[in-house]
Amino acid sequence: MSLLQIRDLTKKIGNKVIVDQVTLNMDKGEILGLLGPNGAGKTSTIRMIVSLMSKSGGQVLINGTDAHANFEQTMKHVGVIVENPDFYKYLSGFDNLIHFSRMTPGVTEVRIQEVIALVGLEHSIGDKVGTYSLGMRQRLGLAIALVHKPSLLILDEPTNGLDPAGIRELRGHLTHLAQKEGVGILISSHLMSEMEIMCDRVAIMQKGKLINIYKISDMAADERTQVQFEVDRPDLAVQILQTLMSGDEITTDQRHIQVSITKAHIPEISRKLMEAGINVFGVHAVQKTLEDKFMEITGGEDH
Repeated sequence: MSLLQIRDLTKKIGNKVIVDQVTLNMDKGEILGLLGPNGAGKTSTIRMIVSLMSKSGGQVLINGTDAHANFEQTMKHVGVIVENPDFYKYLSGFDNLIHFSRMTPGVTEVRIQEVIALVGLEHSIGDKVGTYSLGMRQRLGLAIALVHKPSLLILDEPTNGLDPAGIRELRGHLTHLAQKEGVGILISSHLMSEMEIMCDRVAIMQKGKLINIYKISDMAADERTQVQFEVDRPDLAVQILQTLMSGDEITTDQRHIQVSITKAHIPEISRKLMEAGINVFGVHAVQKTLEDKFMEITGGEDH
């Protein structure tokens, strides 16, 4: 059974379709990224999953149970941070954590100390939240979302406003939760480079629709890749390559030739070029990044 199942999830406001029949599954211990331009429907999808927004159609199942028909039962298994977490700034981090933990029965003092250590707030948990940096507030929000041991963690743009060190720190916490504790994590973000490092899969949305889902490992293992050869005689090199690679796309500029080939063919092509008296100064494999895929699918749309 999937940890989270979304079936034809839809949101309409008047005649406008905000989220259009989104369907996806995610498993325990998986980090699934929700990626899309501004206005693609990411936040609305997340809000409907946790009933912060009513749905116009579709179904959300958490551990096989309908999340809307059995709200209290299913939300016991969910931790969520939507936008920047809000705290009582005049209280300490510890008092905030105690306050929010009381909303869920059965949270022990041992568990509270566990999450404090997990997010690395041992030395500042007694300080007032008003003195916390943004990164420390994000860590406290993560502790509050985790204190009741959820099996599903949902984060909407959790890296907003964080510096590179804070983003790297958050990535480490989330990876640990998924790999070591089996927590499933659904995360939306505009930072594609981070999503590529952190996520197992990414689901790309545009104009309310789910366009495609990519497995990050499959992207890295793509059989064909763009390979760039730096040469001193590109015109002659193109002629030789056209005889070796009939029908394959070859692009060139003053010093470089780029072709789509398998890595196994790189030594053979290099050898043929040098046999023809062409100096090869460098060979560079240009892997398609998640950002490249995103731009291809969305046409570079950012709003």
